[in-house]
Amino acid sequence: MTLRSDNGPWYKQHWPWILMAGPAVVIVAGIVTLWLAVVSNDGLVADDYYKQGLTVNQRLQRDQTAASLGLRADLMQSDLSVRLLVSSDIPLALPDVITVRLSHPTRAGFDQLVALKSEGGNFYGGKLAEAIDGRWLVAIEDPAGQWRLHGEWLVDSGEPLRLTAKAAK
Repeated sequence: MTLRSDNGPWYKQHWPWILMAGPAVVIVAGIVTLWLAVVSNDGLVADDYYKQGLTVNQRLQRDQTAASLGLRADLMQSDLSVRLLVSSDIPLALPDVITVRLSHPTRAGFDQLVALKSEGGNFYGGKLAEAIDGRWLVAIEDPAGQWRLHGEWLVDSGEPLRLTAKAAK
């Protein structure tokens, strides 16, 4: 029987390196996770959530006003241009400017606020800051804050967004 003895230094052996590889990978993954947590923005959390909660009844009132006026709107997009056609069941003096708020469901940094100017005949037009695609939450409001139409728009479908005011139940 012969005994084999390895008299070389530890760093020339493969087993210590294999055993240290697991903890080293975990440390690197922890550093990457910490870096991602620090530099990325959590767009789903609002800083003023309490104040936003207090305005819920105000928003519901604007929806009910739009329903009582029988408001309808068609929103169309072509490249960076946006056009809006607004109609009503009763004769209504529409404002010179209507605001369209485009909110991305998950990325607040992509949200846009577009002021559409009257082009005559209940048509409004304006320009987007950036091209949009995918799913968007849309709110159309008058500048006085009296009424609001809102809905969800899948821009990639190529269809215009048709909004009709619905009374709250």
